[in-house]
Amino acid sequence: MRLTKGRKRWAAAAVEMAVVTPLLLTMLFGIIEYGWVFTVRQGLTTAAREGARVAALPGSTDADIRERVASFLNPLGVTTYNVNITHATPSDATETVQVTVPYADVTLIGSFFGSTDYDLGATCSMRKEGVD
Repeated sequence: MRLTKGRKRWAAAAVEMAVVTPLLLTMLFGIIEYGWVFTVRQGLTTAAREGARVAALPGSTDADIRERVASFLNPLGVTTYNVNITHATPSDATETVQVTVPYADVTLIGSFFGSTDYDLGATCSMRKEGVD
């Protein structure tokens, strides 16, 4: 049985769609993943900055700093993160807050695009008030 001209076009379109669809879906999921990771990195930057702002206040405690960081990361759904705090000394009056989260804990599609064995992070330093 021979195919008519219209059926040949339909078959060619179906084959082209089968070839192009995986590429388009990969690009779509890549764009979504990039957007999500960008959002998480912005959240980490904001959380580190806010933690450093609290750390720079006289009388602030580590619990205050961690609570402030958590208040910015929890709405994003980021619950596994590390907060490293470097306190001011008389010779160095800067408070430094570093926030890191394993990439494997925030990725939406796992290791489809490569390794997830690294951390996303942000650091902020501010001068401590009242340190001589």
